[in-house]
Amino acid sequence: LLSSLLTVNDASFNDLGLSQLYMVSLHFQLDFPSQVFPLAHMQSELLAAFKSQEATPSELQRDVAASLTRIGWNHSFEYETPEGISLDMAQPETKSAIEVDGPYHYLKCNGRRPTENGRTKFKSRVLCKLGWTIVQIPYFEWGALLDAAAQDTYLLTKLRSFGV
Repeated sequence: LLSSLLTVNDASFNDLGLSQLYMVSLHFQLDFPSQVFPLAHMQSELLAAFKSQEATPSELQRDVAASLTRIGWNHSFEYETPEGISLDMAQPETKSAIEVDGPYHYLKCNGRRPTENGRTKFKSRVLCKLGWTIVQIPYFEWGALLDAAAQDTYLLTKLRSFGV
């Protein structure tokens, strides 16, 4: 299967497809460092497509960032790792990050707590392999907080539980 990728070129994919292949190539490099990724010849095109997918911060992200500022957790907003991965909020010097996960990061589960989708799980896995500590803030937990004091307490507790 992987050997069939050797004949693929960037004209076979749109930017979204190339962007997704970049994450697969990064995963491949991290999990199989002695192997050559079949699309290594396209690495610069994959990275360019990945970086072209602009992050669009949400109001939810801005609310969490404001709360982090209130509790004194200094951070970079929409930080880009050296590998090109966008993090909602990060402290690069400690490789600690906050990822605010809205509804599109989850699968709906009839009456049960939503579960993360594959794309979100995959991004977290790659970031952890790169040495990052990821603290995820689910929209349904954040939305249940009634005021700024509750939000700040929630974040302090969450950060402490991750040792951040």
